[in-house]
Amino acid sequence: MNDLEEMERNDSSLRTRFVTATLYSAILIAMSLISTATTVIAIAVLSGLCAFEFYAMLRSDAKLPNELIGTITAALYPISYAVGHFNGVLTLTAIFATVVLVWYVFYTPARITDVAVTFFGALYTGLMLGFLVVVRTDIGGFWGGFTVVAIMASVWLNDTFAFFIGTKFGRHKMAPRISPNKSWEGFLAGMVASIGIWCVMPFIPGVQLSFFWAITGGIACGCIGILGDLVESRIKRSTGHKDSGNLLPGHGGFLDRCDSLILVAAMASLVLKFSGTL
Repeated sequence: MNDLEEMERNDSSLRTRFVTATLYSAILIAMSLISTATTVIAIAVLSGLCAFEFYAMLRSDAKLPNELIGTITAALYPISYAVGHFNGVLTLTAIFATVVLVWYVFYTPARITDVAVTFFGALYTGLMLGFLVVVRTDIGGFWGGFTVVAIMASVWLNDTFAFFIGTKFGRHKMAPRISPNKSWEGFLAGMVASIGIWCVMPFIPGVQLSFFWAITGGIACGCIGILGDLVESRIKRSTGHKDSGNLLPGHGGFLDRCDSLILVAAMASLVLKFSGTL
């Protein structure tokens, strides 16, 4: 392949990536802003898709998770908080654990590791992404949806800045054995973007956030987002996958797109809780 063909291929890949990211982001933004119900639906669907991809990867690694029970439960976690708050989440978790143990007893090929994988998959995706519903419902109204969008935007801009700055200027690898493309230069660029978005949040009506907590939130979410990315990279590497799926052209699967958001959702909720907003 000559240099011209390589440039055309890279341009085409970048365009595909841009179009996919734009459509994906636009749908999530619209669903988050319309109402609490549409936000819950969007996060529930996203949780179920991420769980499905997670279980598919683990099945190829000689694991036998019950992806049906796990995927349904992952999708139900955001709904359970919207309906019953933390009591709803606890009730769903108790039912989930009981059903999985009944499956383990009567499905003899299942091993205790399969029980652990089934349980972890739903918690890793549905429970963690469900914290976005906590933010949406506790702040409420249009501004609750706007805050959810701001949290997602902090992740997206972090990824975008890290990708472009890391690609152009990245020289020092962060975790070459887990994610060879991650660099410290990209990490710092992404951190600046994350802090920048969080410094806008004190101006959102209903968000009781000082600039101290805004900067703290930006740093905390920037760091935990990188951890989320590395966690999924580790899962893919250990299961022999380049991507978690192929439903998002240029991005792989939904879990590839949500790996950072999964942990950021929980961290953002905690920062807003300790700052007095929730």
